[in-house]
Amino acid sequence: MRLNEFLLPILFVLVVPVATFGQKTAKTDPVKLKLITDELSHPTAMAVTKKEPNLLFVCEQEGRIRIIENGKLIQTPFLDISGEVLKKEGYEERGLLGLTFHPDYATNGKFYIYCSVSSAKGKGTDHQSEVREYTVSKTNGRIADETKMRQVLIADQPQSNHNGGCLQFGADGFLYISIGDGGGQNDMHGEYGNAQNLTNLLGKISRIDVNKEPYAIPADNPFVNAADARPEIYAYGFRNPWRFSFDSKTNQLFAGDVGQDKYEEVDLVTKGGNYGWRTFEGLHSYRPNDPQPKDHILPIMEYPHTEGISITGGYVYHGKAIPSLNGKYVFADFMGPVWNLSKGSDNKWVRTKMSISRDAGYWHIYSFGEDLKGDIYMLTVLLESDKGALYKLVP
Repeated sequence: MRLNEFLLPILFVLVVPVATFGQKTAKTDPVKLKLITDELSHPTAMAVTKKEPNLLFVCEQEGRIRIIENGKLIQTPFLDISGEVLKKEGYEERGLLGLTFHPDYATNGKFYIYCSVSSAKGKGTDHQSEVREYTVSKTNGRIADETKMRQVLIADQPQSNHNGGCLQFGADGFLYISIGDGGGQNDMHGEYGNAQNLTNLLGKISRIDVNKEPYAIPADNPFVNAADARPEIYAYGFRNPWRFSFDSKTNQLFAGDVGQDKYEEVDLVTKGGNYGWRTFEGLHSYRPNDPQPKDHILPIMEYPHTEGISITGGYVYHGKAIPSLNGKYVFADFMGPVWNLSKGSDNKWVRTKMSISRDAGYWHIYSFGEDLKGDIYMLTVLLESDKGALYKLVP
């Protein structure tokens, strides 16, 4: 989903990891994967609702939202906008990429998606990324009412890749949105790239209030009073923050930001923070001749491209079934490895490779999901069969 450009054909076997950041190599852990379904197509996101916690809603990149009820895939999609969503055959980063439900979904029936659709702007714009609001049918809770769609936010995309596409509501009730730097290599957009340019939403995580139309700006957004910045911006300096999530206990915001040539990173995102791209890749200077960002925030973890090529951010585990995993951030690389990340007694973050990892060529790990019990799910495509599969982490 978020491969570094031109690396798709390199389905190599990953070499022996290099331990850095106090990171640990593979060890035995009490975790396995339970297959929920392998009847999906390119699953990109998962969400649940308090209204019906037994339902798992899964986005398919082609433009459908599927429902899994008590382990069984319902054949009729909850939403099908495959006729509108851009997704070509083969490797593609556009599509239906994000899904989240309004905190008051039980009463207002509203949910939000992030999708790639055609743009009428022509030259210089490959497509547009849209955040849309839909409403569930009043007569059938398994079907969305497509006639109630409204466009919430639109971002023009100069190229087809680096779309971000994650949507999450914070504990503050505001909608957080990740958008990549506009695509291509090296963020060659404008003089110093999009990620450091505060006049657009590319290379940013934004925060908006969707309870007003089309949306309102939270009063404490960091650039709300800045004349030369978009007020929607919450944090910036990202290359492609494909998946981010909130720790359901601490509300800390974790983001996996896809790297360029050598390093992948996990960021702990704070309001107004600058995470360094394109001047930095991970901990390392990338374009030393660019203006150096002041007080940019370093990642809490990085790993080199000897271990993977595209990070898939996950969730902090707070389920009851696997006590040894409690409070640890579970994430993966697109090519197969899975890790957990925890803070050691010296306040340094420790990365541990998990036994559920697979060698490159077995699967592609597209995304993760979390249910209301704090259990974590992994969304994959099995390469031998090309089936989209949803797994649950279990003891």
